[in-house]
Formats: sequence, C-alpha cells, structure tokens
Amino acid sequence: MAKSSRKTPGGRGGKLRRVRTPPRLRTRPRDAHKGIFGRVLVIGGSRGMIGAPALVAGAALRGGAGLVTVAAPKSIQPHVAVLCPCATSLALPEDAQGRIDPRAALEHLREFGMLDESQAPSVAAIGPGLGRGDASYDAGITALANAFGDDARVPVVLDADALNALHRAAGPDDTGWDRALHFRTVITPHPGELARMHGVSAAQVQADREGFAVRTAREMSGGRDHPDYRAVVVLKGSGTIVTDGVSVYVNRTGNPGMATGGSGDVLTGVIAALIAQGVSGIESAMLGAYVHGMAGDHAARERGQISLIATDLIDYLPAAFRRAARKAR
Repeated sequence: MAKSSRKTPGGRGGKLRRVRTPPRLRTRPRDAHKGIFGRVLVIGGSRGMIGAPALVAGAALRGGAGLVTVAAPKSIQPHVAVLCPCATSLALPEDAQGRIDPRAALEHLREFGMLDESQAPSVAAIGPGLGRGDASYDAGITALANAFGDDARVPVVLDADALNALHRAAGPDDTGWDRALHFRTVITPHPGELARMHGVSAAQVQADREGFAVRTAREMSGGRDHPDYRAVVVLKGSGTIVTDGVSVYVNRTGNPGMATGGSGDVLTGVIAALIAQGVSGIESAMLGAYVHGMAGDHAARERGQISLIATDLIDYLPAAFRRAARKAR
C-alpha cells in the first residue's frame, strides 16, 4: 500500500497513515468449506422495511460469507426469508409497531446460543430497517449491540437506525457513544447520521468529511491504542472516507447512480462478510467500499446511472470481486 502522512483535519492532531490502495483479496484454499468463511448475523427489519435486512444478507453471501442468518421481527421473518432464500432466518419478538423488541430479542438470541462462544456468529450486522423509537427503545437497541460487541466479543457493524439509537443513547455520564469503549466496531453512517451523533448539521460534516470521520473514530476508541478497540468509521458519500483514527482511505470507485435506497445496506453486508472471513475491520471497510463502488460502476455501465437500484449492486458484486482479484495480482 502506498502511504503518506499529514495532519488530521478537524481532529485532535497527530499523524495519519494515508492508504492509497485497498488491501488484497485472499485466495481461497482448495479444501475450503463453508464453515471457514464465517457466519454473519443480520439483525434488522421492521414492519414496512423488510428489504433492508434482506439486502444486507444477500450482499453478505455475495461477499463470500459461508453462512448468513437474518434475525427479524416475527411478523416479517417469513417475507425476509423469501427475499433471501440462501440465508437462514430467525423470528424475533416484536413490539406493537412491528419493530424488534430489543430486550426480549436479546433474551431470545441468548436462548438460541447466539451469544455463546461456541455458537456465536463471526460478526453481527445491526441496524438496517430497524425503525426509530423513543429513548427506551434506543437504549434497548444499544444494549443489544453492546451484548455482542462488549460482552460476547463479537465484531459488530452498526448502520442506519442502530446509529440513530446510538447517538440518542448518549448522555452526560460514561454511557455515551463518545465515552464508552467499542469492541471491534465498524460504523457506516451517511453525513446526516454522523451529524446527529455530533449535534451538528450535515453541511458541517460535508465541509470537513475526513476531519469528522477521524474525530469520531478516535472518540469511539475511548483513548485506547489497542486494535480491538480501534473503531472504524465508514463515512458514505462521494469519496467514501474509511478511517480508524490511525489510517485513512478515500475510496474512488462508485458513481451518482448509487445514490439510491438500499445501497448502504449492500455495503454493510459486504463489510460484514469480509470480517466474517477473518479480515480486520479497517481492511474489510476499505476493501468493502472499493468493491461496493466497483459493483456500482459495472452496473452503471450496463444499466445506466438513472435506473441503477440496490439489487443491481448485489448482481454485479461477482464481477467487482473478480476485477479486484485481477488488480491485486
């Protein structure tokens, strides 16, 4: 990788290692089986938003995960299962609004052994399609995420409404996202979500994208200089920023046609799949952003930017991974 250093814009000072190219893809052994490529658990969905967890699951499978399980509210679980037949699914308790009941769901997942060392997933992707709730709901979703990351030591990828819950759970004590530790956590906010986490406008984030991304990663690391607590931020948008507060990568693949609903869910699935296969969080995020954008570029060439939709990205992930593998040789 080509790297250089510069001062951190808008951050806390210090040097950044600038990554110019994403990491290489690993070659699969000939005696491979699905068990060695990891298991992704997707927690998401709500009444009216069945597509989001299905997109994450489909992208995770196309991203190379050996096994994928979608945990969704019981009323929509059969529909999510139909949308992604190659994944298994799990019905979770839900509230009156058709959202996951986070506290009951946590106990349900415990009963299924999802938090046991021998049966826990390789990574949990939490957030897509969850829906928003009140402060109690936000606290419950945050506790659910913490149960995987901080308690069970399972890497987590937080996206969409999990990020909205995370920022609303912040308070004056040590429970806020910028005070608590985050074990092997990757977050994938768009500018609006990152702006809400910092209490600023999306325009302010856009004016200093790299600075806010670096600052967020460093604050989520809680002052610890340890790889397991070096949170990774993937700030989506044109020139997606990937950083853990130590290294930074600006992605150059992708196009305006990808500005469509569900595109971010596909990115979450790809990153989770790479983590499941044993790639580090920062390298999974860099490679995931690169391949995700490349799939969008393939789709745009074949179908045009105007007509591009999120499922097109999943369809073109195989071509993107093949091209990435050729470039790595």
